[in-house]
Amino acid sequence: MVLEGAMDRIGTTMQKKAAELERLAEVLVTGEQLRLRLHEAKVIKDRRHHLRTYPNCFVAKELIDWLIEHKEASDRETAIKIMQKLLDQSIIHHVCDEHREFKDMKLLYRFRKDDGTFPLDSEAKVFMRGQRIYEKLMNTENNLIQTREEEGVSFERALVASEFIDWLLQEGEMPTREENEQLGRRLLEHGIIQHVTNKHHFVDGPLLYQFRMNFRRRRRLIELLHERGRGIPESHDSPFCLRKQQSDGGNTCFLSVSPTKEIKLAVGVRRSSMSSSCGSSGYYSSSPTLSSSPPVLCNPKSVVKRQVTPEELLTPGGPFIKKTFTVVGDAVGWGFVVRGSKPCHIQAVDPGGPAAAVGIKVCQYVVSVNGLNVLCYDYRTVSNLILTGPRTIVMEVMEEALV
Repeated sequence: MVLEGAMDRIGTTMQKKAAELERLAEVLVTGEQLRLRLHEAKVIKDRRHHLRTYPNCFVAKELIDWLIEHKEASDRETAIKIMQKLLDQSIIHHVCDEHREFKDMKLLYRFRKDDGTFPLDSEAKVFMRGQRIYEKLMNTENNLIQTREEEGVSFERALVASEFIDWLLQEGEMPTREENEQLGRRLLEHGIIQHVTNKHHFVDGPLLYQFRMNFRRRRRLIELLHERGRGIPESHDSPFCLRKQQSDGGNTCFLSVSPTKEIKLAVGVRRSSMSSSCGSSGYYSSSPTLSSSPPVLCNPKSVVKRQVTPEELLTPGGPFIKKTFTVVGDAVGWGFVVRGSKPCHIQAVDPGGPAAAVGIKVCQYVVSVNGLNVLCYDYRTVSNLILTGPRTIVMEVMEEALV
């Protein structure tokens, strides 16, 4: 009993540390997403002041205007608080380090990643290595992550510890199994991976683990100002993500845009869209947290009232009309969720993403992607087709004609 109590205390301490490190990692990811977006929008650029050129910087006042225009902040005061959070965490700084407060003025600030001054402490190094390992894992042909069973329960997107170590050895992450096992333990202690039921540390063997952190989820900057409670964790079998909401009942919800532009809450688990540092986008595997939340075992309820067949969609004179959209992925992806099978449909749309901007709506059925007919594909195949294709996608959809 004494030993069990000591183990419980160690486990609680580890969970608290992992949660703290995860909060730090969320700030790092959110800051990096914003940096990529600002570069793409040309808000970050070389600027001259007092006969001196300051490379890769932005004007505080202009950035606040941009945040409000892009609905990342409701007012200037909120925008200042968001940027102050990034400044406090050493994500950004004044170009001459003369101001420790983010001010709504014509002052120049810069992301530390753009001038090489970002402080790489041990926690940041583990986090960045974990992100790199995940990106490499997702971008290579392997069957490591899949639905697996442990103690009679199925877990989506899980990997076997021993197979993961085999892969780490193959990729040259560390030279020996023992060192790769230690690497796995550090990833777990930093909240990047975890055992599927939170019962075990990382051990070289048959136990199952899942990635906990969602590096590619599209973050909303307002999340920086709130402690993010982890309810039902995210499932990531589609490559696009929406921001998370907590309902009164504790269920995880995501926002979707209906054909009438109303905002509806679709109860379920969140899907992800986040680019890597090179601007590509893809899906991400996540997991239960180190808290007492249950593992991901199901998908959200479909938004379509009934399943239709490809034949129904293509029937001449039928109730469906075809539309074609060109969607250019931004720094954090395309911003929509695909679900279903034969045909798959648009499950949800990020109100602030590229898909919503061109008119893609929930309940539309996906007919083709970049000229390839996908009416007989499931959403996983369609997701992979988008992920492995160009940044600009041309997508044909069918939607029910308004009477």
